[in-house]
Amino acid sequence: MLTSLYVKNLALIDETEVYFGNGLNILTGETGAGKSIIIGSVNLALGAKAEKEMIRSGADYALVELVFQVEKESQRREIRELELPMEEDGCVILQRRIMPGKSVCKVGGETVSVKQVKALAEILIDIHGQHEHQSLLKEARQMEILDDYAREELASVKKKLKDCYERYRDVMKALAEHDMDEETKKREISLAQFEVQEIEEASLTAGEDEALEKSYKKLVNGQKIQEAVTVAHQMSGYENGGAGDAIGRALREIRSVSAYDGTLEEFEKQLLDIDTLLNDYNRAAADYLSNLEFDEAMFLQVEKRLDLINHLKTKYGDTIEEILAYQEKLQEKLDWYQNFDASREELMQSKDRIKKELLQLCAKASKIRKRSADKLAQSMKKALIDLNFMDVAFEIGIESEEDKITADGYDKASFRISTNPGEALKPLSQVASGGELSRIMLALKTVLADKDEIETLIFDEIDTGISGKTAWKVSEKMGILGKRHQLICITHLPQIAAMADTHFQIEKSVTGERTATKIRELDETESVEELARMLGGASITENVLNNAREMKELARKSKQY
Repeated sequence: MLTSLYVKNLALIDETEVYFGNGLNILTGETGAGKSIIIGSVNLALGAKAEKEMIRSGADYALVELVFQVEKESQRREIRELELPMEEDGCVILQRRIMPGKSVCKVGGETVSVKQVKALAEILIDIHGQHEHQSLLKEARQMEILDDYAREELASVKKKLKDCYERYRDVMKALAEHDMDEETKKREISLAQFEVQEIEEASLTAGEDEALEKSYKKLVNGQKIQEAVTVAHQMSGYENGGAGDAIGRALREIRSVSAYDGTLEEFEKQLLDIDTLLNDYNRAAADYLSNLEFDEAMFLQVEKRLDLINHLKTKYGDTIEEILAYQEKLQEKLDWYQNFDASREELMQSKDRIKKELLQLCAKASKIRKRSADKLAQSMKKALIDLNFMDVAFEIGIESEEDKITADGYDKASFRISTNPGEALKPLSQVASGGELSRIMLALKTVLADKDEIETLIFDEIDTGISGKTAWKVSEKMGILGKRHQLICITHLPQIAAMADTHFQIEKSVTGERTATKIRELDETESVEELARMLGGASITENVLNNAREMKELARKSKQY
C-alpha cells in the first residue's frame, strides 16, 4: 500500500506530506483547491512527463516522494526480478526530483530510469481517471480487461501463443526473402560470383595495405631521404669540419691534461662515449646510403598493388579485414542460393506446421476467453445493478478472425450494454455516457478485485456525471472494494466522502502574496463539517450538520455488512 506522499515546490504546493491509511482514503476540497495537483504529483513520481513549468515559482527544483509498504510476496518477487532496491520489511521509497531541463528518479536512494519506475508502478499502483474511463470504449482495452480476468487460466496459453507467433513471423520473413523470380535469382548469383572472384584473385593479406603504404611512402620520397641522410652524414663525419672531427680534437685536448685532475678523467670518458656513438652512427649512415637506390620496378609494383587494394576498398569495405568479411558473407549467400529450392520447401513445411500449431493455440485461447466472457458478463450485470443500473443487460462478444492473427491470438472482444428495457445491446461507445462509464469502470474494478494483485487503486473523480441514489450506490461499492484494496479517491460527492475510512481535505490559502495548497487529515468532527460543506455550500446550518452526521452513520452501517 501507499503509506505516504511528500511534495515540495510543485505548482501551488510549497511543502506538504500526507500519510494514507488502509481501506478508503477520500480527498475532498473546494473547486480549484488543487486536488488534481495531488494526483498529478503521484503520476509524476511514477514517471509521467515533467515540465519545468511545474516547478513552483522561485524554486530551483520540485520533489515528489512516495513510500510503499509491500506485503504480498508475489509483488516482492516481481520487484526483486526488476533488480530494484527494497527494504527487508518490504518498504519501497520512490523519489523524483524535477529540475529545469532534466529530472532524476530514485528508488531506495539508487538512481533509476523512467522506464524502470514505470515497470515498478505497474506492480504497486493502479490509477483511474477520466482518460482511463474513456479507454473503456476501445476494443483493445476491452480485450485486455477480459484477458486480465481470465489470467489464471489464460496466461500459459498466451505465452505459448506469443512464442509460436514469433516463430511463425520469422518463417514468414525468411519466405519473403525467397520470394523472387528465376531471373532475379540468376542476376543475384552472377553478381555474387563476380565479387567473390574479384576478391579471391586479389589474394589479400590482413595488414598488407599498411606495409605497402610505408614502402610507397619511402619510394616516393627516396631522393629527399638520400639528400637528408647525406647532409647528416657529412655534418657528423670526421672530415671537412664535421662533428666527429671536432669531438676528436676535443678528446685529444682533454686527454693531454686529464692526468693532472681526477675530474677531467670523467670528462675524457664522456667525450670518448660521444666519439664512439658518432662513429657508430657515421658507419650506419654510410651503409644506409650505399644500399639506398630508387627501384622503379619495385615502385610501379607497389603502386599497382595499392591501387588494386584501394579500388576494392571503395567497393567492399574500408579495411582489408572488412573486405575479407564481406567475401565470407558473399560465400554464405552463394551457399544459400545453392540450397535455395530445398530451403524454400523446408520453410513452406515449417510455415504449415507452425501455422497449424498457432491456430490450435488461438482456438484454445478463444475457448477460454468465451467461457470467461460469460462469467465476467454475469458478474458485471450484478455489479451494475448494484450501482443503480435498474434494468441492464451486459454481454461480451468474442469475434474470431483467422486471417488476422496477432501475438494475442485472433479474437476481438466487444463490451455491449443495454441500459433500458427493450433496447438492443450496443457497443459501449454508442451507449455509455460519462457517468455510466465511471460506474462501469467501478463495476469492473469490483469484479476484478479478487484477481488483482495490485493493492493500491487511485480513482480521480470516479463520481463524474452521477448524483443522488446512484452516488450512494457507488459509495457502497467503494466501501466494498476498500475492504480488499487500499483506495485513494478524489470526489465532489458527499455520499462517497461519507464512506471514508480516512478523510483528507485539500485547501488553498494565501500567506503574504503567495498562494499555497495544503492537504491535511480530518478527525471525525472535521469530516462531518466537510460533508456539511459539500451538502450545503456556503450556508451550513444545524440541519445540514445533522444530515452529514446521518450520512456518516449510514455509511458506517453499510460497511458492516
